[in-house]
Amino acid sequence: MSKQSEEFFRVMLEFLPSTKNKYKDSIEKYGLLLETVVIEDIFMPEIIKLIIENKNIKLLKGIFNYFEEVSNCEDEHLINIFSITVLEMLGNDKQILKIAQKYMGPETIQLQIEADRSLGRN
Repeated sequence: MSKQSEEFFRVMLEFLPSTKNKYKDSIEKYGLLLETVVIEDIFMPEIIKLIIENKNIKLLKGIFNYFEEVSNCEDEHLINIFSITVLEMLGNDKQILKIAQKYMGPETIQLQIEADRSLGRN
């Protein structure tokens, strides 16, 4: 795992401290950090819940500002993992995506469109 990927998980745990135990349990269960599993099964349910509630604006802005940083990074592995987990999951529900787009930066929006296209979604 790259340093930027390690940084991604560290930052996400800072944004979502309630996920720390599930994060540790996942690593213990599988014997290593399965990036897509942690993002899809641990981080994204919490992020989607925040989006649906749309109340903790400061936290949502912080998360999506960080997502914009990730979207602009040079680490192809991290961008790929980010696209096939976070962005694809946001695109699974048009209502959630509509809310999330209010917080997305331009590069994150572009990557999300590309993630949808790769799945055959318009």
